[in-house]
Amino acid sequence: MENLKTWLRKNVSTTILTILFMVILVNKDAKVWLMRQVASTGILNSSISEPKETKNNSTRVSYAGFILKNEDEKIIDISAFRNKVVFINFWASWCPPCRAEFPSVQKLYDQYKNNPDMVFLTVNLDDNVALGKSYLRKEGFTVPFLVPAGNIPAVLYSGSLPTTVVLDKKGEIRLYHKGFADYSKDSFYKQMDELLKEKP
Repeated sequence: MENLKTWLRKNVSTTILTILFMVILVNKDAKVWLMRQVASTGILNSSISEPKETKNNSTRVSYAGFILKNEDEKIIDISAFRNKVVFINFWASWCPPCRAEFPSVQKLYDQYKNNPDMVFLTVNLDDNVALGKSYLRKEGFTVPFLVPAGNIPAVLYSGSLPTTVVLDKKGEIRLYHKGFADYSKDSFYKQMDELLKEKP
């Protein structure tokens, strides 16, 4: 026992780091906190890409059949959002990376929710819808709560959470990001402003 005490005194920093590592492995909130710290450095920032050159401008991408439901059971068809920038975030309440990025999604929503040319589709993929609703209420998030009402096109979501997609006014994918990121940076707001200025 005396040998252990001596070792602990000599290796205080190793002991502290080991304990922190164990807490992060076990505690979901600790994982979320660590991910937010990493995201705040900016190394995980995603960015809007340039539009692809198409020979025939009349061909537009169609997401017909991608139907969502809001909390009031109202059906939302993504194809109704032509000529708008659409921010889509697929998330679940049990997913630590989703929880890590959600404050930045909320800040982005607060920044643009009154812009008539912007639509937010935050799509919850919890097996139990009540868990997603409960998470938003508990954290005080006000983003729209939506769930799929049919199949999600593979071009928008391939099974990784979180996944974020931004469509331009022509319906073209300008951002496709798997994993968490920080969407509350001024640099990302500038990119969104540029996207909103583009003609449909």
